[in-house]
Amino acid sequence: MIERDLNLPNGQVLHIYDTGPADLTVFWHHGTPNLGTPPPPLANTRGIRWVSYDRPAYGTSTPVPGRTVGSAAGLVSAVADSLGIKEFAVMGHSGGGSHAVACGALLGDRVIAVAAMATVAPFDAEGLDWFGGMHSAASLRAATAGREAKERHEATAEFDPEVFTAADHHALSGSQSWLNDVVGPAVAAGPDGLIDDDIAYVTPWGCDPARITAPTLLLHGDEDRMIPVSHSVWLAAQCPTAELRRSPGDGHISVLNRSAEALDWIIRLRDW
Repeated sequence: MIERDLNLPNGQVLHIYDTGPADLTVFWHHGTPNLGTPPPPLANTRGIRWVSYDRPAYGTSTPVPGRTVGSAAGLVSAVADSLGIKEFAVMGHSGGGSHAVACGALLGDRVIAVAAMATVAPFDAEGLDWFGGMHSAASLRAATAGREAKERHEATAEFDPEVFTAADHHALSGSQSWLNDVVGPAVAAGPDGLIDDDIAYVTPWGCDPARITAPTLLLHGDEDRMIPVSHSVWLAAQCPTAELRRSPGDGHISVLNRSAEALDWIIRLRDW
């Protein structure tokens, strides 16, 4: 894995990750709050070039207050151009799944496949009870009131472990324990990345998921208490190329146990 800071023309710095040339490139989009390190269970998959970056305000990536979910498309294009990559698949988990969906909507034929797990739907999703079924929605509700309200909330907020199911906790202590290594460093310099992420989720994305033309796979745990499966149900109904695979018994984290399945789906698409 090669890590370096990419200097963008506007003076912005983006910390990027790259496993090096291979037959197929997959851009990984991290959740909130994480860093961009591709999931270790997948990162050594033969024939896959994993590329990713720390979203603005995480790690050494320059903060960009007011960024949208759709702004990920410009960042992915800049990273791909710097590495000489013409086309790629996009993959993400949780809020990262939303950023992957946005890239699919905005980058046209450059995106060959979209795989999104436990994804957040747009806040203005017509007909979706956006907060419905969320075990703990206080953080995202605070974001709807603006940055100052969100900052006040984060100053006293404590994580509620009940937002994760028993399956989630089991995954965090085993197959998905790598997440513990990216959460702490993600917030070590402060909560700005998390704050900017949450505000982006509850403001217009700047794109329409219905414009995705690439094959799209949505994976979502039926028992997800953080982002209910209704979000992926809504996205699947909007995206004409989408396939929804619901995962009985899985929560927000344990659905990542099916990430290899999502990657296999991308590989098969490339081989057709």
